Amino acid sequence: MNNKTPWERMELLRGKERPTINDYIPLIFEEFYEMHGDRLYGDDAAILGGIARLEGIPVTVIAEVKGRDLNENKKTNFAMPHPEGYRKALRLAKQAEKFHRPVICFIDTPGAFCGVEAEERGQGEAIARNIMEFMRLRTPITSVVLGEGESGGALAIGVCDRLAVLENALYSVISPRGCASILWKDAAREREACEILRITAEDMLEMGVAEAIIEEPNGSAHNDLYKIAENIKEFLSDTIRENLQKDIDILLEARYTKFRKIGEYNE
Repeated sequence: MNNKTPWERMELLRGKERPTINDYIPLIFEEFYEMHGDRLYGDDAAILGGIARLEGIPVTVIAEVKGRDLNENKKTNFAMPHPEGYRKALRLAKQAEKFHRPVICFIDTPGAFCGVEAEERGQGEAIARNIMEFMRLRTPITSVVLGEGESGGALAIGVCDRLAVLENALYSVISPRGCASILWKDAAREREACEILRITAEDMLEMGVAEAIIEEPNGSAHNDLYKIAENIKEFLSDTIRENLQKDIDILLEARYTKFRKIGEYNE
């Protein structure tokens, strides 16, 4: 049982030793071939995408990229994608649909970039279009939350048939800092917001947002990179093989129903 508080998990996720997608790809996939650009504006290093094989099955990989040091984080804009990043993700997803490849998304972002230039290039539209298009994409989609999964930046590649959350990862419609800024007009109350938002892996499973929790070895992913990669690979392999056997129309109906049930309430 994970006894860490949400804030303790947040601090763990922000640590430099936390594995990133660049650590996982060589251990999970074979023959990864990266693809660049959205064919509209440019390439966004905050989102990595390409084609790979997972135990011999051709797949499309889409992932948000965190850096390990300042230079890497500057290159990837601290894992905060611009609109062209989401459009690159959608381009690759539509290509996967054309060739009947399953899509695998890795979520790890504090949120989409909110700078003026991102807004000028249609950040909100890019996120909304991804959510709409992924909902009806005629190929299996599996998503894994590796670390921070916050705000629209995470939701833009979060529509899927099955979602798994790493044991210490967090998933939320808004970042704790953003929540504190809006509710209390005080970003310094980020820790308080983190504790009350219900954003842990256990919360996601209980509320039906996620279907699985992937165990982190010895309490944290960085303690055994090979083991956590093995755990992720096992989940992906089992899920993709199962979903490939389903009729695509049945899969799409189940995907739609999954998201319609999220957020139910009684008056």
